[in-house]
Amino acid sequence: MRKGQEEPMRGRPQRADALRNRQAIVTAARELVISHGPGVGMDQLAAAAGVAVGTLYRHFATKKDLMDAIVDELSTTIGESLAASLARAEANPGSAFEELIALLRSVVLDMSQERLFRFAAAEVVEAPFLELQTRGRAVVDRLVVLAHGTGALYSDVTSDDVILLLATAPAEDVEERQQLRWLVLARRALTPNGEPAEA
Repeated sequence: MRKGQEEPMRGRPQRADALRNRQAIVTAARELVISHGPGVGMDQLAAAAGVAVGTLYRHFATKKDLMDAIVDELSTTIGESLAASLARAEANPGSAFEELIALLRSVVLDMSQERLFRFAAAEVVEAPFLELQTRGRAVVDRLVVLAHGTGALYSDVTSDDVILLLATAPAEDVEERQQLRWLVLARRALTPNGEPAEA
């Protein structure tokens, strides 16, 4: 009886450890995908999560399984953020241009989840980035229309131009002062209305 009772007790911490390991993997993968894109290796992901590569593969049989889980989750969050940005612009069309700039800033500087949109814009991978790409493009299209309506964008600036800026934005290893300078130059490239003191 005692031996039989000990086995379930040994099983509980193993299950708890497994849950902790899985969560550590997901958290590390989310952060690495946001900052470096989906090209990160499984060794790098395992090291960031503090687990052995074998442990990682026990939870996610392939890298695609892990990337799909992470990008699906992030795509939902980014989609909600983009929808909120569009809602603000629809309520106040005069803010549409600043919403575009805020998106550029998130992609370049803030290390927020919107940074993942840079990789979707660059078309570096297929699904589930395709859904994010489609969502993001629809929001950018509408923001561009609203910004044109207020004269905030140069008349020849298109959604393709904004997507190009997103796709070719500085990487995370570029110095912050250079990232800030890029934002200033991006603003100048988009608007005839000058620039604020900060990008």
